[in-house]
Amino acid sequence: MDTTVNGAPTPTPDEPEVNAAEHLRDTLGLTGTKIACGSGVCGACTILVDGSPTASCLLPSAHLAGRSVTTVEGLGGDHPVQRAFAAHDGLQCGYCTPGFVVEASVFVDAWRAEHGDTAPDRDTIADALAGHLCRCGAYEGIFAAVAAACAGGFDTEPVEAPPRADAPAKVTGRARFTGDHAPPGTWTGVIVRSTVPHARILKVRPAHDDGGAEAPLVDLLGEDRTVRHVGQAIAAVAAPTPAEARRVAAAVQVDLEPLPSVTTVEAARRPGAPLVYRTKAERAAAPAYGEAPTPRAPWNGNVRGPGVVSWRGPTAVSRLRAARLREDPRLVAEEYTTATQVHTPLEPHVSVASWEDGHLHLHVSTQALSRIVDKVARRWDLPRNRVHVVAEYVGGGFGAKGALSPDTVAAVELARLVDAPVRVSLERSEEMTDAGHRPGNRTRVALLADSEGDLRALAVDSVGDGGVSVGSNVATFAALMYGRSPRRVRDFDVVTNRPPGEPMRGPGGPPMAWALEQAVDTMALRLGEDPLALRRRWDGNPKRRALYERVADLPLWRDRPRGERTGRFRRGVGLAAAGWPYLLGPQAQVELTVRGGDLMVRSSTQDIGTGIRTVLGDVIADRLGIDATGLTVEIGHGSSVHGTGSFGSRTTTSMGPAAADAADRLREALREHSPDVPASGPIPEHTFKEALSGAEGLRVVGERGLDRWGRLTPNMAGDLAVGRGMSGAVHVMEVEVDTLLGRVRPTRCWAGIAAGRIYNERMARNQCEGAVVQGVGYALFEERRDDPHTGVVLSDDLEEYRLPGLGDVPETEVHFHQEGFEHVPGGGIGLGEVSVVGVAAALGNAVFDATGIRHHDLPLRPDRLIGATR
Repeated sequence: MDTTVNGAPTPTPDEPEVNAAEHLRDTLGLTGTKIACGSGVCGACTILVDGSPTASCLLPSAHLAGRSVTTVEGLGGDHPVQRAFAAHDGLQCGYCTPGFVVEASVFVDAWRAEHGDTAPDRDTIADALAGHLCRCGAYEGIFAAVAAACAGGFDTEPVEAPPRADAPAKVTGRARFTGDHAPPGTWTGVIVRSTVPHARILKVRPAHDDGGAEAPLVDLLGEDRTVRHVGQAIAAVAAPTPAEARRVAAAVQVDLEPLPSVTTVEAARRPGAPLVYRTKAERAAAPAYGEAPTPRAPWNGNVRGPGVVSWRGPTAVSRLRAARLREDPRLVAEEYTTATQVHTPLEPHVSVASWEDGHLHLHVSTQALSRIVDKVARRWDLPRNRVHVVAEYVGGGFGAKGALSPDTVAAVELARLVDAPVRVSLERSEEMTDAGHRPGNRTRVALLADSEGDLRALAVDSVGDGGVSVGSNVATFAALMYGRSPRRVRDFDVVTNRPPGEPMRGPGGPPMAWALEQAVDTMALRLGEDPLALRRRWDGNPKRRALYERVADLPLWRDRPRGERTGRFRRGVGLAAAGWPYLLGPQAQVELTVRGGDLMVRSSTQDIGTGIRTVLGDVIADRLGIDATGLTVEIGHGSSVHGTGSFGSRTTTSMGPAAADAADRLREALREHSPDVPASGPIPEHTFKEALSGAEGLRVVGERGLDRWGRLTPNMAGDLAVGRGMSGAVHVMEVEVDTLLGRVRPTRCWAGIAAGRIYNERMARNQCEGAVVQGVGYALFEERRDDPHTGVVLSDDLEEYRLPGLGDVPETEVHFHQEGFEHVPGGGIGLGEVSVVGVAAALGNAVFDATGIRHHDLPLRPDRLIGATR
């Protein structure tokens, strides 16, 4: 019995181990259907079966027999929902977008049939799309898009182009992510992982087929034959089909010598505890979870640190000790903890590799394309022109996809071994175990105010819990807040036999703000002062001061409830301030080439959802005074000029100025071919076309220029430098606390962001709204749980590890303060990090305002809140 797929009859598969999503993707090539969680939780794989939304990752492909199936491709691209998602920017990376669109199309059609052209409210939309997750947090745009489509606003094509140039490709499923590439004959690779927390690997014995031949296997451990956590990659195997590859991987035998382990921080700190790293060389090779180079620090057993930042540190310590002895009421000394937060982008780590005539072809999901090209060339001793790396669309990363990861190494080695393309894609459990997390922290804060209420001393000690990795900088970031009073901050790491962390959006910032910003609110209470007024006095940062002025007139803050709250449901409002260093990529380049009378824009940067593809086109079009729709922008190809990595809030601030410089160079070059091209101002369309037609093959390369005041650091490893100035943010959060059930519901959030010029306001707003979503998840839900005896990650799927959905997030308003970075080429810097740092702290202060109880531990689970009221 045939299956009808998007209106065409197709044979029904007879493969019991293949689900519907795999059949649609790998057999029919309908890659708009994405596989993310594998357990029917996230909604990315949603299709319509006989008109009903269905999670295709849970549906056996044989159950499609005699059914009618519609995928996102089958919507044709002209459904009102697709137009609305594009116009309202209801997406970022776009990996979850097809699933949202398919489900929303059914809801919109049914709503309009029953209610006519009226817009549903937020709660109704949230209920309708409750089975869908967007890790980027593009929920505000999704709310707006679905409401507008229900109201009949997108029955015809919109007049204006969408704010994101690649939106049409993402809402129709045409955008090709790494895992969507599978050349004919592609084999599946599977990684064999450690099942013990600490051991020396003696031998890895491959599986054998029915004829006794060894199955293809590559070693991933290298010279260090030690595994230090459950889930660490040991080897990888490949087979022609996914099911066979899984069977081969399960049959691999690993001979090992168990070693003593420590799987909790408490155990790692005990005298005589087994060492995670026994030698100086092993300690030096420990992975790091910070973005910048990790500074040196001493080791004492499994404890690394302290790394100390001090400004009149002895003075700060003596003042704090004296205040404690005299029991000074203006001394605030508190301890706060945060849980481990997992990156878990919906597109997992995935690589597809093949070799051809000594050339390596590699599709990889990465945040650092140029860096990966260099690392691949060095590892496999290849000339750079023989390494062809592509990352056209990247389904999120949040800091986890910056390294040469085991999936890439496995795919490349296996492809050479089997002489066929090999795809290695992590399962969700692997992604949530060994692909990166924000380490948990324990942070002690001490603040002392003088008789005038001014900050007299500050001390922060923070201990990072990053498994086998190091690099805590939580306390260090506290030193950058609230003036230059005497202060001492110290960072420590305690290593354990658990998986390593990776840099995660604003690494070190959110746990710092969770502790410091609540301590500042506590000080305001001690002094009998308004929390906003205290920050305005203490904080000399001119950008945040501008935001404080805005908050003072904000109805959400000005009209907040005062005094003690009573009853089951209690409303509270809190705020938090944040800052982030200005980082840049000095090597950023953009290439402009004239081909066939058209202008091609190229760079080997990548887009993880922030919209750099759009920024490049807009900057060049604005600089030349031409229509951006006439440009072809190609990113994600390693063969182009150097592109900045997508981390550290530096992509736009680096690539934008490079694009402007390329446009200026092009204008100068075109003037040599056509004197009608003006020296400045807009180039008339006919003049521009004539100039291009006479300049076939012309190529110019723009670079990021120097800041007017220079930089604080030279270019460090990884194309990274620190510029002068800091971005700023202030978040104001309103919550409703259900004191009976212990549930916190964020209702409204105002996010003030000071990062200078905004290149594309809608996309920037989307990124800041997503930061609020991720901050809410950090505050209320996200908590990786490990078995304290074995080190096994227990919350390794999206059922046990809770991400916020549409019904969990507040209605968010974003305000941009666009002054203060006139010394920077382009006038603006990154905002991805600073927009997430203070969210959880603002929520914590709001919960205190509602209940009168100060909570010190994240997440704010119901069991911690039930009955916790004054």
